[in-house]
Amino acid sequence: MAAPGGGASSRRLVQYVVVRSDLVHGLSWPLGAVITQACHAATAAVHLHYDDPDTQEYLSELDSMHKVVLQAPDEACLSSLSATLSEKGIAHKLWMEQPENIATCLALKPYPKETVQPFLRKLKLFK
Repeated sequence: MAAPGGGASSRRLVQYVVVRSDLVHGLSWPLGAVITQACHAATAAVHLHYDDPDTQEYLSELDSMHKVVLQAPDEACLSSLSATLSEKGIAHKLWMEQPENIATCLALKPYPKETVQPFLRKLKLFK
C-alpha cells in the first residue's frame, strides 16, 4: 500500500525556462527586466496548457514546484530551439517582447524531466 500523500506517481515534473543570456551580458538589459521576461513565459506556458494532466499535477503541488532556468546565447539559438521543440511536439511558449517583437525566452509546460532533457542538455544553467 502506498504511503499517505505519496501519490501514484514518483516522477518529477519540471518546468524548463530558457532565457537569452546576451540580453544581460551583451545588450545590457537590467537583470530585473530579464527575470520579468522569464516570468511572463512561464506563466503563459502554464496558462496555455492549463488543462494538460502534467500541468494540473504540477500545480497541485504548489509548494514543491521545480523549475530550471537555462541560458541560450542569443536570439538565433532560442528561435532554433523553439523550432526543434515544435517539430518534436514539445509544448512551449516562445515569449516575444512587445512592441519590439523580439524573442527573449521560452518556457515549456511542465514535463517529466526525462521527456525533455534530451532537447535541452546542451544548454547551461542561466548565470
